[in-house]
Amino acid sequence: MANTWRSYLDSIAARDPAARNRLEILLTYPGVHAVLAYRLAHWCWQHHFRLLARLLSSIARWATGIEIHPGASIGKNFFIDHGMGVVIGETAEIGHDCTLYHGVTLGGTSWKPGKRHPTLEDNVIVGAGAKVLGPIRVGAGARIGSNAVVVKDVPAGATVVGIPGRVVNKGAQGGHFDAYGLTGQMPDPVARAMECMLEHMQHQDQELAQLREQLVRILPSAQEIKIDDTPACSPDEAGTTADNS
Repeated sequence: MANTWRSYLDSIAARDPAARNRLEILLTYPGVHAVLAYRLAHWCWQHHFRLLARLLSSIARWATGIEIHPGASIGKNFFIDHGMGVVIGETAEIGHDCTLYHGVTLGGTSWKPGKRHPTLEDNVIVGAGAKVLGPIRVGAGARIGSNAVVVKDVPAGATVVGIPGRVVNKGAQGGHFDAYGLTGQMPDPVARAMECMLEHMQHQDQELAQLREQLVRILPSAQEIKIDDTPACSPDEAGTTADNS
């Protein structure tokens, strides 16, 4: 048991650059306190001491600002960083080595009995303020960006951003653990779409120039035809427009 808890605290230290030692994590991290209370409440829930389990979870919510229903299923090395405002519903399932930041909701979208909350597979990271709603599945190693609203299944290793959540990277995650859930800057789907349009326009300009050269070889008089090949806007101007929007 002692080795298990040492391993758990070490896994938190690996994900939080502010952590200095195990004792500090154990005494001052509300996410750790909430998980400790959850483990006890979950044991009570499984042994049909349901009222006691709910009382324990309510006390933990009051003390930590984190609400974990005792009926939820949570794997090993689960870390809630900062934690204030985190809500985990009754039928939520969380795999091993998952990380949630403050303001995250694993919520339901229906009042019907049964599976109502999401399933997070191993090594999932959910950024601050994100909402993962409904009985959906988030694949292993997926990353959910801050303030995203996810209502559909997420493939393993994918990165999801925006409202509603959109997959912007389907590549598998590497072995390196990024403490803040996303490598580098948050992808901007709108900026990427504009880049694709500009690349397509440049490709068309090149094809038109090649066609004109071939036409001049066949029909020399075509050289007198004037074509306005000035671009509507330069890539720099397009970037400025995207920033202003």
